[in-house]
Amino acid sequence: MHEIVTIQLGQRSNYLGTHFWNTQESYFTYSEHEQSRIDHDVHFRPGIGSDNSETFTPRAIIYDLKGGFGTLRKYNALYGLQDESTPIQGLWDGATLTQTEPTIEPSEYQRRLEVALPTSQVHASDVRYWSDFNRVFFHPRSIVQLNDYELNSQLMPFENWSTGEDLFQSLDQELDLIDRDIRPFVEECDQMQGFQMLTGVDDAWGGFSSRYLENLRDEYGKTSIWIWGVEDQSRVVRQKQILRACNSARSLRSLGQQASALIRLAAPPTNLPNYVDLENSSDWATTALLSAGLESITLPTRFNATARKRGSLALFEDILNTNGKQNLFELHASINHPNDSSNDHGSDQLANGNGAASADPTSSLLDIDYSPSRNSADSLATKGYHIFGQVESERDTTGSNTSALMHTPEERLRRGLDDESVVEIFQTDLQYPVLDTFPERLFQTTRQSKGTLNISATLVCTSGMKSRVTSLRDATSRLVPLDERENLYNDLTELATNYSIGWESGSDDDDDDD
Repeated sequence: MHEIVTIQLGQRSNYLGTHFWNTQESYFTYSEHEQSRIDHDVHFRPGIGSDNSETFTPRAIIYDLKGGFGTLRKYNALYGLQDESTPIQGLWDGATLTQTEPTIEPSEYQRRLEVALPTSQVHASDVRYWSDFNRVFFHPRSIVQLNDYELNSQLMPFENWSTGEDLFQSLDQELDLIDRDIRPFVEECDQMQGFQMLTGVDDAWGGFSSRYLENLRDEYGKTSIWIWGVEDQSRVVRQKQILRACNSARSLRSLGQQASALIRLAAPPTNLPNYVDLENSSDWATTALLSAGLESITLPTRFNATARKRGSLALFEDILNTNGKQNLFELHASINHPNDSSNDHGSDQLANGNGAASADPTSSLLDIDYSPSRNSADSLATKGYHIFGQVESERDTTGSNTSALMHTPEERLRRGLDDESVVEIFQTDLQYPVLDTFPERLFQTTRQSKGTLNISATLVCTSGMKSRVTSLRDATSRLVPLDERENLYNDLTELATNYSIGWESGSDDDDDDD
């Protein structure tokens, strides 16, 4: 069944996860004459509700701070609604004083869902919490509220990397989070692909997720663990910019040493094509843009058995990580025209090319670059660099799954050793569904059909990653605490050298000036 267990950490990541789960829910078919091309068992698990009815809920563990879940409750209609405001009876027989927080009213969208009325298009002004536009029931075990910190607190902000690290260590010492939260989901799997973790990395969630990954890796040493790290790119005062950058560097160092794949996502991306009309101040709109790319590139990992060409997390790693030490990848996407010949994206040239690419088709044709950047020059860092490996998912009305894998494992190994690009393309006519929980005017283009979207997304590993890592290293190496400055600098330098090619592999020219 090749299951994937999803871990979500933090408010912005839960916005992203909600878009993802709404999209997965839209693939369900309810007629015996229809068969979905998606294997729902990859991301959903069967169960039994409180009334002994069968349920099908996401394989997800969702963490957020106190107040971060909005109107979403641990127990829902599937598992028996409970009055969470009723205090638990204890041994105390004396007088008690009950204090209750103001009740959060459900959004209009949720009210209509609850009474099975047709829903209408969601807008940014309608969304206060990620639960306001959620369409999926979760198992009670999926909901984990961390009461030590409160969302958007001014007294105890959850912003510093070490704060998240300390919180995880204190909770894990008391509760053993991996055993309590992860193991029940893993034990239900028959043949698990791995984990995908959606997390913030430029605030305290970076420290929390780093320690979480460390324990997860100790327990599941050979399992694929993919990290989608969200970084806030909104404008803030310089002091907060410095804090975010240092948090990102520490996360890159820690997560990059242990993850099977780490993909940094800018929220929002710095440079966008003209056809993207993004409301930058809205987490709902920003994460919708991220979700379109993330969900599209991982689509091949969910194809059912009828698809001749299927993907998996392990296969993607084999294609992208050509020397065994490259686990930092970039996500790009673009909106396709169904009849546009440019959908080929130069695949033949890439598949047969070697050495340094004269022009990177990922940057020139896939015009949405999700990677964080501090300036416009850095956002174009991949142009002209060598492509080690590339996985592309093309979804449009002309696509098909008839072609087999382009390269055998032996051929992929040979091409990697010879510094030749390893490329794999997956095609499908299953378009991206544009739901009423998705910004209807996000893409200002005639290339969007009503209710669906043609989109190509790609994960790419290039030698340009070296400059991205060293850029973050140089920007933060003198800003972190003195006791970790040298180790952080050296570890990021070592990560960067994994993306050198040819004579650069033995060169440390980038370090001589420091």
